[in-house]
Amino acid sequence: MQPARTAAFANDVRLSFVASLYQKRGTLFAGMIAHVVTTMAIYIRIDEPFYLYAALALFVIWLGRTIDMMLFDRLDKSKFQLADTLRWEKRYVAGSLVAAFALGLMSGHALVMAQDPFAELAAISVTVATMISVVGRNFGSKLNVDMIILAACLPMMAGFFMAHDPFMMVLGVLLLPLFLTTRSMANGVRDFLFNSVIAERKTGEIAEKFDTALNNMSHGLFMLDGDGRIEVANRKAHEYFHIDADINLTGRALKAALRLGARNGFIAKENFADINEHFDKLISGREQRALVRFDARSWLEFSARHRGQKGVVLTFEDVSARIQSDKRILHMARFDNLTGLPNRSWFKEVVETKMAKAKSGQSLALAVLDIDDFKHVNDTMGHVSGDKLLSAIATRLGSLSRQKFVISRFGGDEFVLFIPHVEDERDLQITMNHVIDTLRGTYIIDGHKLFISLSGGVAMAPVAGAAIEGLHIQADLALYEAKRRDKNRWVLFEESMNQQYSARQRLKVDLREAIRTQSMTLAYQPMFNPQGTRIAGAEALSRWLHPELGPISPADYIPLAEEMGIISDLTRCVVDQAARDCASWPSNLFVSINLSAHDLGDREIIAVIADALDRNNLAAERLQLEVTESGLMGELETARSILSELRAMGMSIAIDDFGTGYSSLSYLDKLPLNKVKIDRSFISELTDDPSKLKLLRGVVHLSRELGLEIVVEGVETQEQLKVIRDNNCADLIQGYIFGMPMPMGAFVELATTLSRGEKSSVARPAAMKSH
Repeated sequence: MQPARTAAFANDVRLSFVASLYQKRGTLFAGMIAHVVTTMAIYIRIDEPFYLYAALALFVIWLGRTIDMMLFDRLDKSKFQLADTLRWEKRYVAGSLVAAFALGLMSGHALVMAQDPFAELAAISVTVATMISVVGRNFGSKLNVDMIILAACLPMMAGFFMAHDPFMMVLGVLLLPLFLTTRSMANGVRDFLFNSVIAERKTGEIAEKFDTALNNMSHGLFMLDGDGRIEVANRKAHEYFHIDADINLTGRALKAALRLGARNGFIAKENFADINEHFDKLISGREQRALVRFDARSWLEFSARHRGQKGVVLTFEDVSARIQSDKRILHMARFDNLTGLPNRSWFKEVVETKMAKAKSGQSLALAVLDIDDFKHVNDTMGHVSGDKLLSAIATRLGSLSRQKFVISRFGGDEFVLFIPHVEDERDLQITMNHVIDTLRGTYIIDGHKLFISLSGGVAMAPVAGAAIEGLHIQADLALYEAKRRDKNRWVLFEESMNQQYSARQRLKVDLREAIRTQSMTLAYQPMFNPQGTRIAGAEALSRWLHPELGPISPADYIPLAEEMGIISDLTRCVVDQAARDCASWPSNLFVSINLSAHDLGDREIIAVIADALDRNNLAAERLQLEVTESGLMGELETARSILSELRAMGMSIAIDDFGTGYSSLSYLDKLPLNKVKIDRSFISELTDDPSKLKLLRGVVHLSRELGLEIVVEGVETQEQLKVIRDNNCADLIQGYIFGMPMPMGAFVELATTLSRGEKSSVARPAAMKSH
């Protein structure tokens, strides 16, 4: 304890000692009566007036001291400072000093003057008795003890010596040890009580601090004795068990606290036996820690510290929030945040557990489901609506999972189903048809009706030797086959699909190498004037001659390049080679190049094209860039910015396959276009369906009103060509009727031949006119 605090304690105790001097005035009154009666008896015995005056003086002294004590009683002791205590102590000592001196003087007078045995005995007896009373009543002040002893002792000793009797003088000397012993006893009592009070107050303060700390600690605490009864229970323990704070648990068995908690609804009755079992283990030492569930939402974690035969201390805290948080974290780690279905890792754990428990002779299946054209939903309605659709599909899947499936969302729009028991392929067919029929149909998303279909791939295998990763790969291959077959179906994996997959993977490797080594070639399909007498330019078409498999169709390897993310590398090769070839052509010919959706989303394509033009010294006006509507749907603003910059450099921009998209007309106004290439779907039934001609004429009229050139693709017959010519529906024609894609040499030769023929046909009429 700090010195200042100890001094405060000492001052407080000193005040209590001084206050004790002013108390028990009944003993003071009894002493006064004894003194006055004894003095009066001496007076009557020897008829000495001195003793009459002494009796009167003792009475007056008592009366003054009593009045002083009454004044002390009226004071507010809580405001006392040390100086106040000392002042009142001195006032009391003054009264004691006068009273003791009067008794001592009376004893000395009896020894010297009266010389009466009765007077001497009586006076000395009351004086010595008064000094001895110091031990019982006046010990509270050391000064008071000293003053009383000196005031009584000195006159009495003087009387013995003044008697001039050796024996009386011996008695006078022998009084000294008595007086010293009395003083020592009084001081000893005072010091003992002082130290005891100090220690008691320190102990009280420590106990108060301990009680404060105990009741303010964040943990609950039960201290049990060797019989399992509660010795200490803090405030938090009452709170955790929902027990009123004024209920004293001391001396009760721990189960009494449990019963009170159950009565207040904190402890669920079905958990009572389990809680009791945990407590028995904690108290007996079989458990050091225990997590105990009290009801559906309340958990307490207990720790036990044993004290040998003295019992055990149980500390506990409410961990309900932590348990709920752990559950949420575990749920987030195991389940998809959007759909609430198991995620990939938790799905794998659950499936492996079920596979381990499956009978060796049974079969199982894994299905991978994919929403058909889900990208179209995201592109047209936004990702928020797409997420709502995924959640709606997951809800329908959830109704299936309660039957016999384990279902997961692996990401995107891919859902995976594990069927732990399949009888045969017929049983699998019934199950999968039910799944597809349940999921296929109309969904209401943000007020819009969406008809959704799904494609699925399924792998089936005996449980013995089956591996989830292998089944997933096989199901993915089957899903790819289902999509290849126009979607909206499910396909069971066959071994041939694995061979096709291997071949596809090999083709990917070879395609990457072909692009890297620039071993791919270009073919050129010419664009003619409507009369077919002149070539204006050509569309560059990439061609891949595989060293082992022969020619590979662009319809096969271009989607493969997009899937691999190397379509931009392919574009770079085409741009560079087409620019190099066109630079060697007659200057009146242009070359047209197709840009992919990936190209239109990356501004790097601008630098690629500019470098190719500079490297091959080709004028920008001789390069035409073709974009498809599907390539514009992803990031229209980015694509428009890129195309605007390319057109500002001098290149022509044409929209390819016009008429196949849902918003074709809007692009004519939004994009920096020069040309419109009308898709072959407009031309194929042109001679059979009059409405097709009206539609074609309307598109042509609208495009020309916007200042755009018209290129018609897919013209294959003379009838189609005649209708187009008669209705003036084309500025350029690209089709098999005039020319198929051909090597560069054949294209240049054909263009040169037509150019010569056109010049000679113009020259002959002029010569004939001159003749």
